[in-house]
Amino acid sequence: MPVPAAGRTPRTVPVVAALCLLLALAGCSGGSSPGRTGGPAASDSRAASAAPAKGSAEVVRTVATKLNSPWGLAALPGGDLLAGSRDTGRIVRISAKDGGQTPLGTVPGVAAKGEGGLLGLAVSPHWSDDHTLYAYFTTDSDNRIARMQVDERRPEGQRLGAPDTLVRDIPKGEIHNGGRIAFGPDGMLYAGTGESGRGGLAQNLESLGGKILRMTPDGRPAPGNPGSSSLIYSYGHRNVQGLAWDAAGHLWASEFGQNTWDELNLIRPGANYGWPEAEGKAGKPGLTDPLEQWHPADASPSGLAYAKGSLWMAGLRGERLWRIPLRGTESSGPPEVFFQGKYGRVRTVLATDDGGLWLTTSNTDGRGRPGPEDDRLLLLKVT
Repeated sequence: MPVPAAGRTPRTVPVVAALCLLLALAGCSGGSSPGRTGGPAASDSRAASAAPAKGSAEVVRTVATKLNSPWGLAALPGGDLLAGSRDTGRIVRISAKDGGQTPLGTVPGVAAKGEGGLLGLAVSPHWSDDHTLYAYFTTDSDNRIARMQVDERRPEGQRLGAPDTLVRDIPKGEIHNGGRIAFGPDGMLYAGTGESGRGGLAQNLESLGGKILRMTPDGRPAPGNPGSSSLIYSYGHRNVQGLAWDAAGHLWASEFGQNTWDELNLIRPGANYGWPEAEGKAGKPGLTDPLEQWHPADASPSGLAYAKGSLWMAGLRGERLWRIPLRGTESSGPPEVFFQGKYGRVRTVLATDDGGLWLTTSNTDGRGRPGPEDDRLLLLKVT
């Protein structure tokens, strides 16, 4: 069983009761029950307003260039952004006005190897009061989630406080470290994890690998989780890379498939998303099928955002941005492709306050073909 952070109570999968409850929820719901974070049930989706089947996306400007292996991206009140480098563990503040980069510091303990390193970033919902930054990162022994104070009064490069570890013992590997974190509309922190290349962990409810986790801002199991003493919100995931909420509060997640299907999933508490027993739309009892699926060559999805009634999903291997128009919890049209091959690999997509998108490229991650200006932060106008 995973070990809790020092000085804290266990927050993993501690009791048989939680296991039984999760299994019961998955078995009885079939993935069609209402989400516990609010919003209508899937059966109400036909009554919801639909996004147009056709949309548009254009790059308004290149905001920043020459970023080193950007992965996590978080927006600050006022419009500036924080970007983390997977391979160096360094976090910079990017001016939304002119793209200027100010180093905050380097997260100690980051061990970048393979797909691991400094991954997701999330800003506290109460940033103006607490100046707290959350990070998901790989160490020599595990993946973990920590929070740090940011003190803008200190010299450049020395503005990060010491990490306060909230969750540790998330399995790590050369591949499939998950890493996306985000605060939901309920004020809880969500994290997408990977099964670290060991498929069986996704179905193992005593492991945090291959799951979506839901926790309070101090890292404890969130009220309303399927198991009251467990962080696990859903399971059976291969490698969750994107998290986003639509206007009704439904949680969506993008994740890597293996050789056949990548997935976009509507997340229900306690639901089993099938890996490694299923990949893509399998139609197996007790397993939840994705809303949409893609061949890995066309997607290999990473970040996910919601804007203008649609979900927007970044593609690494596919080198494109996908638009998935929604009608409630269903698609209102086939997925659309934008920027195919134009900017290379794209990693993180984040909604702006005015309905646009931030988009980062990912050509310096060891798998791309970087140009002299890579990696870049782009500002998009979408409809």
